[in-house]
Amino acid sequence: MESFAGLRRMMVDCQMRTYDVTDRAVLAAADEVPREAFLPTSLSHLAYLDQPVALPGTGRALMTPMVIARMIQTLDLQPGEQALEYGGGSGYGAALMARMGAQATLWEPDTDALALAQSALRQTVSSASASATRPGDETFDAVLVSGACETIPESLFPLLREGGRLIAIEGFGRSARVKLYQKSSGKVSGRPVFDAAAPVLAEFRKAPAFVF
Repeated sequence: MESFAGLRRMMVDCQMRTYDVTDRAVLAAADEVPREAFLPTSLSHLAYLDQPVALPGTGRALMTPMVIARMIQTLDLQPGEQALEYGGGSGYGAALMARMGAQATLWEPDTDALALAQSALRQTVSSASASATRPGDETFDAVLVSGACETIPESLFPLLREGGRLIAIEGFGRSARVKLYQKSSGKVSGRPVFDAAAPVLAEFRKAPAFVF
């Protein structure tokens, strides 16, 4: 079997570059952060597939590499900015943003996923932090929502500072699209940027419709 370093380089060249990921900082981070560390050892051989991987014992998944990379690229993250990953499971998105020079935090309410994240981040990018609770009064320049939302993730908008950006996948399956939001003059507005899909975050599912 090829080394993980070789598989990581193939992921960057054959998945990310062909999916319009061109930002050098994003590509360098993806080439440096060992994605296999964000899965249990028994699943490490799945780390570089071009599909999401469910995290056992949690309600989360490791998102498809090219999707999360292009979402981070769309955020136009700059070194020194404060960045938050929400619902990121084992924290791969937070690790990429930290490796790009951001002050990255993972907010992961799923406590079993959080335990995976804390271990993975200690091994890879120790500057990134992880918590199960909502940040207090802190606001962020960039928020990455690492999963699909069947409803608009409006509850996360207060976490944006003026000029801050939030990116999320809205919808499910073939109808899902990545949407970029930005806060300007105290108001948040969004626009679709590209089509993509991901496992749905339970907290952003639509309420079941009542059927007579």
